Amino acid sequence: MKNPFNKLLILLLLPVLVNAQEKQDTMHTIKLKAIEITGQLNKNTTVTKLPEVYNTYIVSGKKNEVIKLENANVNLAEKTGRQVFAKVPGVFVYDMDGSGNQINVSTRGLDPHRSWEFNIRQDGIMVNSDMYGYPASHYAMPLEAISRIELIRGTSALQYGAQFGGMINYINKSPDTSRNVGFENVSTVGSYGMMSSYNSIGGKIGKLTYSGYFAARKSDGYRKNSDSKYDGEYLSLNYDASKTLAIKAQLARSNYVYHIPGPLNDSMFAADPRASTRSRNYFNPEIWVPSLQFFFNPSSRTSIELTSSAVLGERRSVLIEGAAGTWDLIDLATGNYKPRQVDIDGFNSYTSELRLRHDYSLLGQNSTLIAGVRYINNDLKRRQVGVGTTGSDADFSADPNSFKRDLSFKTNNIALYVENLFKLTHKWSISPGFRYENGVSKMSGIIKYLDAADVPNEIKHNFALLGISTQYEFNANTKAYAGFSQAYRPVIFKDIIPSSILETTSKNLKDAYGYNLEAGVAGKLGSKLTYDLSVFSVYIKNRLGAQVITDDTGKVTIYRTNIGDSRTNGIEAFVQYNIYKTSTTSMNIYTSTSYRDSKYENAVVRAGNENKNVDGNQVQSIPNWISRNGIEVQYKRIGFNVLHSYVSESFADPLNTVTPPKNGSVGLVPEYHLIDAGFSYNVSENFQLRLNVNNLLNKSYFTKRPEFYPGPAIWPSDGRSIQFSVSTKF
Repeated sequence: MKNPFNKLLILLLLPVLVNAQEKQDTMHTIKLKAIEITGQLNKNTTVTKLPEVYNTYIVSGKKNEVIKLENANVNLAEKTGRQVFAKVPGVFVYDMDGSGNQINVSTRGLDPHRSWEFNIRQDGIMVNSDMYGYPASHYAMPLEAISRIELIRGTSALQYGAQFGGMINYINKSPDTSRNVGFENVSTVGSYGMMSSYNSIGGKIGKLTYSGYFAARKSDGYRKNSDSKYDGEYLSLNYDASKTLAIKAQLARSNYVYHIPGPLNDSMFAADPRASTRSRNYFNPEIWVPSLQFFFNPSSRTSIELTSSAVLGERRSVLIEGAAGTWDLIDLATGNYKPRQVDIDGFNSYTSELRLRHDYSLLGQNSTLIAGVRYINNDLKRRQVGVGTTGSDADFSADPNSFKRDLSFKTNNIALYVENLFKLTHKWSISPGFRYENGVSKMSGIIKYLDAADVPNEIKHNFALLGISTQYEFNANTKAYAGFSQAYRPVIFKDIIPSSILETTSKNLKDAYGYNLEAGVAGKLGSKLTYDLSVFSVYIKNRLGAQVITDDTGKVTIYRTNIGDSRTNGIEAFVQYNIYKTSTTSMNIYTSTSYRDSKYENAVVRAGNENKNVDGNQVQSIPNWISRNGIEVQYKRIGFNVLHSYVSESFADPLNTVTPPKNGSVGLVPEYHLIDAGFSYNVSENFQLRLNVNNLLNKSYFTKRPEFYPGPAIWPSDGRSIQFSVSTKF
């Protein structure tokens, strides 16, 4: 890509030159630790903003939200996304399953599958399985362990990756450092046999701060054959070696087995949304995330972070694939089911990142330089289409010689980035940034059904990205922000080598690239009204996607290709009004509403035996309207909240097919309205009771018709459910 912003590089290097010639620093800066004052009255989910400079990140001029989850009256055990992200406008939640194991979200017209358009982190540690092979996040942390969720949109991606979506950072609760040992337990029971237990320990002994948890959850599931089991573990050790050096080591693990009930067509869904078309399909990702971090502060103005981490483990599945009308039948000749297909992805993803923050004075104003380098070394091992057992249990064993795909996808990639916040006045700042990535992914192994010439064995990553953001503070309560940033989505292993027997892929895939553009104003009016209003545009060149094709015999093929270009324009609005507030009582209402117009440009897809231009068609799985509106009431120790969620209709394919075929693979995804309610009672500061009712009116609905996993057609979302939680600390 050619970039017209080369002059920005001069601005980026300016602080280095200034510091080299500076004889004496006349402005002394003292860094103070952030102090957060929290009252006991409001136990509702709150959304705040990050500061202009946050650790080693520049956030000034970028749209961001911080979701405070501690004590929030939401369904944490099952990770109900519409409740967790209720006050973040524009977040589309894909209910892939009701197991509570994964959160699948997207913003601004992107793909919500496993949240893979985002750089997903926990405590700043990247947990995407393989950024260049399969960037989905299979690691699943319990939300009971999370203090807050930081979401930064794509205009700040230069500092952490090339993703269009941005970054989601899940921050673990901090242990009580005033004591040697502290404990917390959150126990939850709910509908459909759901039982969950979260148990943590933490404290401080001398210079060592430690924390850890064990979490387990099981559920029979809303649908038949949708049971699941989960367990997760975590350990963190933070050692203050000196006044200038701290060392932190973490080890996290997640593991779950989900019984996949299979897709439904439209008539099946209308007759019984809890029905199942599969009884022998299972999915099991087991992921380990070790990390080691060094935090070095050689002066009050300079911070250095060195992080080495890994994502290790396997993504396993055993299944019978096919459309909703394809049944898993017993072989009359043998009296047994036929063998199932076994797929195993092995993740060996290693990341090392060095980040620098330097605060300095320029023309009488405080400025900040952020720079860093990230090295990724990944080896994704993919064994697929193996011959499994004829059993009905979660048995992932297979004949090692039966795999039709046995591949290794190795990536070496280095990224350099720099961004500088210039304070032009005490109210106005500008932050230009630059990122350069260079690397290569090489594939080796065998695909028994393809000629070697039909399989690419090398993909190069060589691109530069530029961006700039600005922020103006009208007063302490009001600011305007705007930003532009280029983004890049390279062809990944998942694109070139399909993971399903239903998929085929184009031989001429191209990397996708484009930009994020946004502008907005956020602040408060008096003590009652809080708001954040923004407009945005996301342009993607060579957008990668999938088209579901059904032939005359009813056979389904999922064709992955560059569909064309896409442009998503929209507005996002969050407004909260405090109706009433005293020392004992509070009542507020809010709306979190977004409109997106996401359309194809220069796009062509297959339609029968011909290619059809789909310029102006809506991008699949992108509803125009998402609106979440709520009321929250707190009276002394009692809390009550109601959430109304509305999502407008969307299409399942680039052709914008309205009437679904018999197999239900494409067609309209109807609009839906949902009502959730929550109750809480704070018995004491360390003892809380919560009751959540999800989908109060028992609405039958689904959020999308997926193009690939877990299979095309309808995957029903959960009906009405109730969860009761007890939280204790001691």
